[in-house]
Amino acid sequence: MYIPLREEVREALTNALAARGYPTDDLGLEEPPEDVDAVFASSVAFRLASEAGAPPPQVAAELLDELDADAYRHIGRIDAQGPYLNFVPSDAYFAGTLEAAQADDYGSLDSRDTSVVVEHTSANPTGPVHVGRARNPIVGDAVANLLDYAGYDVERHYYVNDAGRQMAVFTWAYETFDESELPEPARDRAEYRMVRYYRKGNEYLENADPDAVEEAEAEITAILQGLEEGDEGTYERVTRVVDAVLGGMRECLARLPAEFDEFVKESRFMRDGSTDDVVARLKAHERAVYEEDAWQLTFEEIDKNLVFLRADGTSLYTTRDLAHHEWKFDNYDRAVTVLGEDHKLQARQLRAALEDLGSDTDRLDTVVYSYVNLPEGKMSTRAGTGVQLDDLLDEAIDRAREEVESRLDDRLRDDELDGSGVERIARQVGIGAVRYDIVSKQPAKAITFEWERALDFEAQSAPYVQYVHARCCGIIGEADGIAPELDVSVLSTDAERELLRTIARFPGVIESAAEDHEPHRIATYTREIADRFNGFYRECPVITADDEATRAARLALVIAAGHAVANALDILGVEAPESM
Repeated sequence: MYIPLREEVREALTNALAARGYPTDDLGLEEPPEDVDAVFASSVAFRLASEAGAPPPQVAAELLDELDADAYRHIGRIDAQGPYLNFVPSDAYFAGTLEAAQADDYGSLDSRDTSVVVEHTSANPTGPVHVGRARNPIVGDAVANLLDYAGYDVERHYYVNDAGRQMAVFTWAYETFDESELPEPARDRAEYRMVRYYRKGNEYLENADPDAVEEAEAEITAILQGLEEGDEGTYERVTRVVDAVLGGMRECLARLPAEFDEFVKESRFMRDGSTDDVVARLKAHERAVYEEDAWQLTFEEIDKNLVFLRADGTSLYTTRDLAHHEWKFDNYDRAVTVLGEDHKLQARQLRAALEDLGSDTDRLDTVVYSYVNLPEGKMSTRAGTGVQLDDLLDEAIDRAREEVESRLDDRLRDDELDGSGVERIARQVGIGAVRYDIVSKQPAKAITFEWERALDFEAQSAPYVQYVHARCCGIIGEADGIAPELDVSVLSTDAERELLRTIARFPGVIESAAEDHEPHRIATYTREIADRFNGFYRECPVITADDEATRAARLALVIAAGHAVANALDILGVEAPESM
């Protein structure tokens, strides 16, 4: 009911301003402090004071005379507090919230009939996913989930760099070296087995005698030329390597989980001629120059040129990505790309070049993230691999298992947990802790992942919020014979109303977070609703409440809170356990 109330407040304010002859372009709408018994407040009196020739409190009082709460369903009362106008919700607001939140999909917004492609992760298929890049699939998946809940028709894409020098080197190395020349893989999975060839190849190119390196480089160049010319045999050779590595990377990402609707290969845009078309149009541009043995596009506001074609006629990653983005614009209404901070310049060049090619880049949004660091000495590493995402997830599950086992005697539920139950909770809590800790921070801020914070059941972490959902499920499970009733008249305590008020905000939080592609706002919301629920839990018994009406209404409130928490966690990609 938060969004309907907001629209009523906007209508009421607009009408009041118009009645007094004031402009209606800026309503000054905001959320009041927690100690104010209102859902919305307006500071519009500050803006109008000069025009009205009166102090803001007088302007607010003047506008109050034009406002009639009785004309609206969800506005219960309108107060003037100094220069502010406060809008207090009606019982219908709370009743509507309680009813709406009984639905399993509570928080989901109506369809916008707008398609969005979210491209994320897109790590080069040269080996295992490194923990430093873990923020991309976690943030990208949460952004896609958030847009899905906000009513967009979302597709999740992984853009595969299968046509650059790295893949040519990888293909040459795979075809050159025998497995007997390689060390044991760190894990028995495809990308760990395959990366040994890539490392061996790079080591060879750095240390072999010049004649041998020259011969190898000639073979690598031939692979690049074959890809550029659309040679089917070359494509099949590279694809054999790429698909093998991707298969393993997908297994790793599925652990998060982060899954994709499509893996879009950049070679696709070489094979269908669209890269050649981009090159031809860029060459014809008035700011295209041929310098330093390469075709380049100069920019008016970017110092570094975009090299889009080498002297040997081979294209570059960004050239192919231009064709890729034009394809996105042809097939989707909007496009969102999640990128590491080291790609900022490339993203600026891409956007400017797309504009030069005639694309409407207002349809393109970019989410830039900083990398994840680990405290020194906090994690073991596997020789030769650095710290991979698999390592982080394994250790998260191990640490969560230890924490769960240490708490078995303090569980509120009387159900017996067997070994598989402990493993389930360890996985849900451990991986949830990693995802939550990473996605809860603003993407542009660098973060250091710390186990103690991420797995703290008492602090504002994933386990803290997950425990609230498990507690909701426990109450519901114990409410045998109690039928929930949607009667807000008996939910009159401050704890009950504050919980209802927070539940009501959920659709509005989704709407605003989706607009700015900021899933960390959902994490902030989960902490708020967890705090509100815990306050309610301490003060308002459900199963043992004094009368039947209170038990039934509080049970409905617990169901509503459970749905809000579960769906907020779902947006973040964190599982909501039914027991812990």
